Amino acid sequence: MRTAYRCRAYPTDEQAVNLARTFGCVRKVWNEILEWRTKRYRVDAVRTNYAEADRHLTELKRRPELAFLNEVSAVPLQQTLRHQYKALTSFFARRSRYPRFKSRNSRQAATYTRAAFRWRGGTLWLAKQSEPLRFVWSWPDIDPATLSPSLVTVSRDADGCWYVTLQLDTDAPGELPATGAAVGLDVGINSFATTSDGDKIPNPRLMERKQRNLARYQRRMARTEKGSRNREKARRRVARAHARVRRARANFLHVTSTELIRRYDVVVVEDLNVSGMMRNHRVARAIGDCGWSTFRAMLGYKAEKWGRRFVVVDRYFPSSKTCSNCGHLLAQLSLKTRSWTCPSCRTRHDRDVNAAKNILAEGLSATACGADVRPGGLPSGDRPRSRKPDSRGLESGSVRAEGKSR
Repeated sequence: MRTAYRCRAYPTDEQAVNLARTFGCVRKVWNEILEWRTKRYRVDAVRTNYAEADRHLTELKRRPELAFLNEVSAVPLQQTLRHQYKALTSFFARRSRYPRFKSRNSRQAATYTRAAFRWRGGTLWLAKQSEPLRFVWSWPDIDPATLSPSLVTVSRDADGCWYVTLQLDTDAPGELPATGAAVGLDVGINSFATTSDGDKIPNPRLMERKQRNLARYQRRMARTEKGSRNREKARRRVARAHARVRRARANFLHVTSTELIRRYDVVVVEDLNVSGMMRNHRVARAIGDCGWSTFRAMLGYKAEKWGRRFVVVDRYFPSSKTCSNCGHLLAQLSLKTRSWTCPSCRTRHDRDVNAAKNILAEGLSATACGADVRPGGLPSGDRPRSRKPDSRGLESGSVRAEGKSR
């Protein structure tokens, strides 16, 4: 299986200059090729394959005004073409949005293949550099000298921190001991997630806790002159504040997802239309702070890594409006209603716990009978729609999801 190790890097001044020049060339190639592809598609309705983009890159290197592209390693520039081709393929398959132009104020990265780096005894040598790149190894139980990375990505975040990512193929660590337990998860804002066992995982609300400081830093940056050194200092201060929130959120999601995968053999979640819910400006910030999409991705690859089963049920399944005791379906249930009593069996339900129980039951029954609920957490565009009629007599596949439809 594919594994990546991300470490903090500490380049020397000379290496930082060389890498910054490489980042600039990568950004220039990405923007030039993307603009050229877009014009060809809009004017001639022609899609550009990788070979055509590679020939156009050769033409760009021959231009006198772009001669600086020949001063850096050619491998990161070729990898940029591969990344862009992959992004466009995903766009035409309706799995992602159209690629955007790169900015110098965002994260910068350059990817090297084995032809452009050397790995000797845990020491990394990059092309066009006279000394090894220093980085800190954070896994004491793994000897880096025994690894054989096939790809190396050097990046610099907006806050100025450097990282090196080693990608390699490793053997799967093996399945975890079976626990015989399954769980359904209903994610939310008040509680980050509610399990079918009745447990509620608190939402840390990391962005909300730092919002006051972030607003102050952003006001200070707005008062500085564009292009000045004070502007750059203020921008980095804002970037560092966001980076602290991002790292804390990633740590929370990793700890939570790992604990769930270790405790349960089967994990069932709901396919949420997160991008549709983010269009609601009243809750967009709170939803973005939760990181539901990242959480689902973590559950998916960790389940595959440790031999667990990960199931995603259809987003149109009415998990909140269905009684988990008798199956009665409510006609309406407002978002403000956090608990309700079933009119058929008179069972009192907590909204989130009831939804988690229904998600678990739907996931287990659908996979058992071979329906279109699949393990692995496939994107909704790759998964067939459920055609079960809802309470209004409409097929669920014909209803457009603009939010969390239940």
